[in-house]
Amino acid sequence: MVPAGSVPAGDNRHGALTRRTAPFKEEPALMAYDVYGIGNAIMDLQVQVDDDFLAAIGVQKGVMTLVEAAQQRHILSGLEGLEGKAVNRCSGGSACNTVVGVADFGGTAAYACKTGADEMGGLYVGELRDLGITCDVEPGSGDTGTSVILITNDAQRTMLTHLGASTGLSTDDVNRYQIARAKYIYVEGYLFSSPGTRAAAIRAIEIAQEEGVKVALTVSDPFLISICKDVFWDLIRGPVDLLFCNQEEAKALTGLDDAVSCARLIHEHAENVCLTLGKNGSIIMHGGDLLPIEGVDVDAIDTTGAGDMYAAGVLYGITNGLSWKQAGHLGSHAAGRVVSQLGARMGRKFTKEEIEVLLK
Repeated sequence: MVPAGSVPAGDNRHGALTRRTAPFKEEPALMAYDVYGIGNAIMDLQVQVDDDFLAAIGVQKGVMTLVEAAQQRHILSGLEGLEGKAVNRCSGGSACNTVVGVADFGGTAAYACKTGADEMGGLYVGELRDLGITCDVEPGSGDTGTSVILITNDAQRTMLTHLGASTGLSTDDVNRYQIARAKYIYVEGYLFSSPGTRAAAIRAIEIAQEEGVKVALTVSDPFLISICKDVFWDLIRGPVDLLFCNQEEAKALTGLDDAVSCARLIHEHAENVCLTLGKNGSIIMHGGDLLPIEGVDVDAIDTTGAGDMYAAGVLYGITNGLSWKQAGHLGSHAAGRVVSQLGARMGRKFTKEEIEVLLK
């Protein structure tokens, strides 16, 4: 079954719909965007801990666990008692990390999400705006979503996530005018785990097709494939122009074991595929060609946001005149830089000269 708003497999998946609504006519004063992202609004709180702390709070190492508000408040209070451990706080969520990365490279971006009407929500939106990212959201009910990211000495991350108000994202929060002024929309796979946020994601894709804007989708996590596999394949066969996934996600999607075989099978339906291989780099499929992209050799401290930042480098590259090979190189450097430090951000904007150095 094809989800509402997507295109059946036989339709023109990579261009505009056969019958288009009148495109939005841009006013000269309005800002254009390289990327319009849509995803969860999750405030990330990152801290380095030892295995004893994980045992004390009774969580499984290396996995992401959804928690209720009361449990998250208890965990947050526990962090306050960690002597000498600084908590790094930043506006997060997978797609948010990516649009921040696009902005850090000097690109332009907008972000659609849902925060709570609380202090954390104000900090979340304010930080994005300070970074030059358009974020016009009406607050929802409940606490702003948070993700406590506990990083052990082996660079593994254990995530305790309370989705909070982010689950209230709806079709009313999707901005047609911002999408119409974007080159790509970037859709977070986590949105497909609940009906309301899934409807918002599908609506954004539908509008992008109507406005002739390209669609990028990230699968986000292997566990989503067990509940969303048919929906993801409908989108891959339909409106998706660019799919981001890692090796485990690709295996779960295709049922194949070899990364190259996975990438080729997905590419039979999606125009472009970026399949990441961790420290071994990535594979890009474009125009029938397989482009191997090398990894960057770094000492990994925290793998949080590696895939998000890889997507940022690729999206910035292909929306700013780089070849797909160059964009992949930029993605590798972005991922390498972010895993060599604490947190999911590269930390500053890049000049064109710095980007040229990275590409060498």
